[in-house]
Amino acid sequence: MIAANRIHQLRDEIRRHEELYYMHAAPEVSDADFDALMNELKALEADHPDLLTSDSPTQRVGGRPAEGFATVEHLQPLLSLDNAYNDDDLRAFDERVRKGLAIETAPVYVAELKIDGLSIALTYDEGRLVRGATRGDGTRGEDVTANVRTVKAIPLSLKHGPAGRFEIRGEVYLPKQAFARMNQEQEAAGEPLFANPRNTAAGAMRNLDPALVAKRGLSAWMYQVVGPEGAGASKDAPLHAQMLRDLKAWGMAVEPHWQECNGIDAVIAFCDAWRDQRHDLAFETDGVVIKLNDVAMRERLGTTSKFPRWATAFKFPAERKIAMLHRIEVNIGRTGAATPFAVLEPTVVAGSTISMATLHNPDDIIRKDIRPGELVIIEKAGDVIPRVVGPAHPEAADRPAPWVMPTDCPTCHSPLHKPEDEAVWRCENSSCPSKLRRGLEHFASRGAMNIEGMGESLVAQLIESGLVKSLADVYQLTAETLEGLERMGQKSAAKVLREVDKSRRNPVWRLLYGLGIRHVGERGAQVLADHFGSVADIQAASLEELQQVHEIGPVLAEAVRTWFDEPRNRELIARLQAAGLTLTGERKVAPAGPQPLAGKSFVITGTLTSMSREDAQATLEALGAKVTGSVSKKTTALITGAEPGASKTEKASALGIATLDEAGLLALLDSPS
Repeated sequence: MIAANRIHQLRDEIRRHEELYYMHAAPEVSDADFDALMNELKALEADHPDLLTSDSPTQRVGGRPAEGFATVEHLQPLLSLDNAYNDDDLRAFDERVRKGLAIETAPVYVAELKIDGLSIALTYDEGRLVRGATRGDGTRGEDVTANVRTVKAIPLSLKHGPAGRFEIRGEVYLPKQAFARMNQEQEAAGEPLFANPRNTAAGAMRNLDPALVAKRGLSAWMYQVVGPEGAGASKDAPLHAQMLRDLKAWGMAVEPHWQECNGIDAVIAFCDAWRDQRHDLAFETDGVVIKLNDVAMRERLGTTSKFPRWATAFKFPAERKIAMLHRIEVNIGRTGAATPFAVLEPTVVAGSTISMATLHNPDDIIRKDIRPGELVIIEKAGDVIPRVVGPAHPEAADRPAPWVMPTDCPTCHSPLHKPEDEAVWRCENSSCPSKLRRGLEHFASRGAMNIEGMGESLVAQLIESGLVKSLADVYQLTAETLEGLERMGQKSAAKVLREVDKSRRNPVWRLLYGLGIRHVGERGAQVLADHFGSVADIQAASLEELQQVHEIGPVLAEAVRTWFDEPRNRELIARLQAAGLTLTGERKVAPAGPQPLAGKSFVITGTLTSMSREDAQATLEALGAKVTGSVSKKTTALITGAEPGASKTEKASALGIATLDEAGLLALLDSPS
């Protein structure tokens, strides 16, 4: 069939041009010629829909926003890396490796530039991309497949890749040029600038509209293959260097500056060379990742609960510059915390212009003897967060007068208070506009009520216009009032109101977190919601009852009790309930009485038929057991379902750890002891 042949030819040609452009920066055709090829393919697929496949280059950009992101389990936990900050740390790492392997000779390492982006896990099945997931908590991540498909550096199908189902790990990042373009667009629109490429890339990848993600210009580098149950490499790639070559041969983008290093001295030389060279790259990097080249040696070393013993991340030292400190101002946060910050002469540090920097608290300013009106040393911690290190010339005789912490709130002019046991001053006025503004930003944030569109600019207008004087006022907003605000047309107003309405149905824990109760983070909010089930029951709980909840300590319990004891906060809850928000959920409390499996630890591998692995874990935990993702000497037993992971069963056998099949698990749950 002529159409089928032409479609196949176009797809191959477009993929080749995408690889040349996005992975090798060596385009052979103009943008217009590339667009012509893509348009021809789109037209042919429209005329022959039966020939359309999911890995066609035309299928990168999704047309509809997703309703949200499901969570998926990784084949193997994405562990963090231990850090090294200097040559001594690197030599100590090398010594631990050689001691663990019982070798005297210098092992071969692979040094790779550490990409400052968002970790991603790509699942390919028979060479086709079927899933993309964020790192998440390391065990489970967000399913962002639709967004991953928009990243042109990630192939939808592999060239001569291995058979079966496996994961490829890497980093999605935002090139410096794309980041600069985005900030230019933000500035032209009068919107706040994005802080740094890493956070912007992470935010883009979690956008619910793939079409918008495609416009960001994200790219990616890949660095690891993970087989079923977390095999470190394919049987044909016993060396990490070979794995990187395989990835490139399959059509994956691999950062080209990696190097095999014979011994730690070669690693140190590589790190030294890239301290300054990194600024010439088209992307941000904040260090070097060092890994053992030999995969069999890695398996012998194993991992801790957090880090692989065979790898470490060397962090480049923060770049320092001298800048004029014009003045010190105070910002009021959502909890009333008064945090001083430095207003600086704009200065380029580590590739970006810094005009403000954190100062932590007044005690820190006094300790460092930082004074407005003089030159100070500034740096970017981890090449991300700007901070003032100290005065550039502390020995000068004509230094300005020391800075004094103001006694009144700079926004509402109420007195600031500082508890004796704390270093932070606070504004206690619950009606303070700054507290309300920061509180509303937090309330609407993705981790809390997730009201998309209610960002800093809109929140500022809502507060300044008097439309919102309480969090509950958000649910009284109308299209007419929103359309009267700057840069808020009919469509934008309608979208915000849809998001506001959708937030009414959020689970209880999101509301608890969004309220901004001091010390209550996402995990604390989830624990409270699971234990009490409703906001009313939390409000009625005594301090003693709160402290009895597992994972809730005295400080958090006191903060919750204090918050609900405030009459204005109870009035807020009543108004939110009247506005139709979800204030009641499902209690998830472990049964009262003894927990017969307390102190025991289990690992589950394979597929269970009588229940899901999640249900098995929940049941074991309700009986007091701990369920982990990896086998260790502390594991009580390995629970195996169908097709269990070879690495886990082999390790359990080597350590002499008992193994339970599904029948054994059911017997244990029936009669735990």
